[in-house]
Amino acid sequence: MSALQIGPIAVGTPVVLAPMAGVTNAPFRQLCREAGAAGLPTDLPTAAGPAPAGLYVAEMVTSRALVERTPESMRIISRDAGERVHSVQLYGVDPATVRLAVRMLVTERRADHIDLNFGCPVPKVTRKGGGAVLPWKSELFSAIVTAACQEADGSGIPVTVKMRMGIDTDHLTYLDAGLRAQEAGAASVALHARTAADYYSGTAHWEAIARLKETVTDIPVLGNGDIWSAEDALAMVEQTGCDGVVVGRGCQGRPWLFTDLVAAFSGSPVRVRPGLAEVAAVLRRHAELMVEHFGDELKALRELRKHMAWYLKGYVVGGEARAALGLVSTLAELDERLAALDLDQPYPGAGAEGPRGRAGTPKTPHVPEGWLRSRDMDDALREMIAQAESSVSGG
Repeated sequence: MSALQIGPIAVGTPVVLAPMAGVTNAPFRQLCREAGAAGLPTDLPTAAGPAPAGLYVAEMVTSRALVERTPESMRIISRDAGERVHSVQLYGVDPATVRLAVRMLVTERRADHIDLNFGCPVPKVTRKGGGAVLPWKSELFSAIVTAACQEADGSGIPVTVKMRMGIDTDHLTYLDAGLRAQEAGAASVALHARTAADYYSGTAHWEAIARLKETVTDIPVLGNGDIWSAEDALAMVEQTGCDGVVVGRGCQGRPWLFTDLVAAFSGSPVRVRPGLAEVAAVLRRHAELMVEHFGDELKALRELRKHMAWYLKGYVVGGEARAALGLVSTLAELDERLAALDLDQPYPGAGAEGPRGRAGTPKTPHVPEGWLRSRDMDDALREMIAQAESSVSGG
C-alpha cells in the first residue's frame, strides 16, 4: 500500500496502535514502535520519513484534566525521546474545554498529532454523554471537532477522529459523523466497526468500514476491529478499501505483531513466531521500561501484571506459575519466576493467536436521561454536559 497521509504527516506504513487505557503507555508504545521498525525492508533508507512504521497513540487523557495539568494527565502525554511522531488522544464533552486542551497541546508543542475519542463504550464515560454515544448529538459532535481543528489550524498538528458505529443498531451515527468530521477539518477518521452496545463482543462489522469509505471521500478512512494478525489487516483493507488499520487488543502481549503488520504491508512474508524464551525476554524488557517510566519498581510491576496472561497465551505454563507471575512485585521476583518456566518451548501456533483481551457480551449502553429523544441538545443537557466536563479531573 502507499503511505498514509495524516495532514502533513506521512506514515510510510498505514498502521496505527489504538490508544488503550492502562496499556499504551510509553514503555508499551516503545516496544510496539521498535517491533514495527523491525518489519521494514532492510533496504529502506534510515531517513525514510517521519513515521515509516506506523503511528503509536498514547492512552486517552481527558480535556479537563489536561487543562488542570493534573500529574497523571501530564504523565500520560509525556513525550518519549524515541518517538518521531508523538500522538495524544483527547477525550472531552464540552467544546470550550476541548479547545483549551488542544490550545495547550499546540502552543506548548506537547503533541505532533491529536486524536479525538468518540469510541469509548465504558459506562462511566457514556453516562456522561461522552465517547461512543456523543456523536448522537450531531451539533455537539461538530462543535467539538471544529473547536479542536480551529485551534490546531496552521500548527502542522493534524486532528483526527476515532469513533464507533453508534449507540446501537437503532441509533447509528458513523456516516453522519464521518461527513461532519471531514467538514470540520479532521485529517482522518477511524471506525471501530462495533456499536457501543456491542462493547467488545461478537464480530466487527467490516462492511460498515466499507460504507464509511464510500461516504467520506476527501480524507483517509481507517478501519478498526478484529485485527488479530497481519493477514487480518490485509483482508480488512482488501474487503473495505480503507486507507489503513488501527490495531487494539490484537497486540496485547504481542508487540511483535507490528513487525508482522509492517512486513505484510511492505509485501514481505516475514512473521514473528517467538518461543517462550523470546517472549520472556520481551516481558523482562517491558518490566525494565516500566520501572524507568514510573520511577517506582512496585508500581511498575503492578502495572505489568495485567500483561502477564496476554504474553503467556498459548504457552504451557501451568496455573500456579501463571498466578505467581500475576503477583510479582519486584524485578528479582520476575526473574525468578520466568527462570522457572520451560523456556525451551517453541511457538505454540494457533494457541498464541486469535482473540485476546476483554470481549464479554453485548451491553445496554448507559446514556444521560433524555439523550435519545432527539439528536439536538436542550438546556438541561447542555447544563449536564458542562457539569460532566467539570466533574472529570483524572487522567
